[in-house]
Amino acid sequence: MPPHRLETLGVLVREKRKSRKLREVAAEIGIGAATLMRVEGGKIPDVATFGKICHWLQIQPGNFLGFEDHKSKLPHQSSPLDHLTHVSAHMRTDSTAHQMTLQALAQMILLARNTQFE
Repeated sequence: MPPHRLETLGVLVREKRKSRKLREVAAEIGIGAATLMRVEGGKIPDVATFGKICHWLQIQPGNFLGFEDHKSKLPHQSSPLDHLTHVSAHMRTDSTAHQMTLQALAQMILLARNTQFE
């Protein structure tokens, strides 16, 4: 699967949600409805939310961050990504942060995760 741009996350979520209710899908993902609405509106979520949304979309986070990955779908069982989601719960993106900074931070986190689990 070709890589996605991080800015397309909201579009992909909206396309998968279709006509389902915002609160229903947010609960399914494990995030708040207001957060889901912001993501669909184009805001970049914090790392924990990003991980949950990627898991729900069944797309590897690295796919949005420019990493080439041979597996574009997430497994249906627990993975190291689940641990990343829990560990990164305290990291929040700054709504004024530059897009390249956010992508660089996300890449560093994923690289550190991959190094830890190899």
